[in-house]
Amino acid sequence: MSLRDKLYEIIFEADTKEGKAFDVVLLLIILASIILVMLESVPRINKEYGELLHIVEWVITIFFSIEYILRVWVVRKPWTYILSFYGIIDLLSVLPTYLSLVLVGSHSLMIIRAIRLLRVFRILKLSRFTAAGQNLGKALWASREKIFVFLFFIVNLVIIVGTLMYLIEGPEHGFRSIPQSIYWAIVTMTTVGYGDISPETPTGQFLASIVMIVGYAVIAVPTGIVTSEIIKGTQTTANTQVCPNCLYDQHDNDARYCKKCGTKLNDAN
Repeated sequence: MSLRDKLYEIIFEADTKEGKAFDVVLLLIILASIILVMLESVPRINKEYGELLHIVEWVITIFFSIEYILRVWVVRKPWTYILSFYGIIDLLSVLPTYLSLVLVGSHSLMIIRAIRLLRVFRILKLSRFTAAGQNLGKALWASREKIFVFLFFIVNLVIIVGTLMYLIEGPEHGFRSIPQSIYWAIVTMTTVGYGDISPETPTGQFLASIVMIVGYAVIAVPTGIVTSEIIKGTQTTANTQVCPNCLYDQHDNDARYCKKCGTKLNDAN
């Protein structure tokens, strides 16, 4: 196996000890960079340790830059990776620090620090290298129609309840408009309960009680839908093979060639 193939296996896959170790190190550095941005936003900490935080920020940025360059180098079609969702996120995770050399001024720096938080999306990428992450993604996708129908029903329900509450309570009890009443219905049905507006009449309180009870079903139903799909997904196993040509990563365990472009996979004999 050439150096390029070896690096590809380590960076894009997690079947080997080296690949798993790389993912763990990458995850820890991502979390460290996010914590670093949060600490920079605290005036007292930034005043005392601003220089140290700045140095650590550059060390992390250099690491991400090297990682990005290696990813572009090891894939057979670099532009496929560069223009992919995760490729764009990888690029955005390193650009802000370099832009800080050009953009000066407190306002610009505040924007740059906020953009650095995009690094959190890199964590999502690591989930596709595990069977659990793949099963969860498949379960959400398989449940999309059921969840859409359920949400459509909930939207209609809160509109009806909000309208009824507006008619029952009226502006004199704080329900000054139907949109505001719908807002109350959403807050109540999701069991958040801000308490900024509440029904005062017995009829309104009775309707509110029904909405509160229904709220438990609102939480349970989508959870049950996704859980059933996850259970189905656990019946099949997943691997971490990523096609070096098109970066497709949903292969069967016994796959020797990419089902999307036909390229021979790295672990094929």
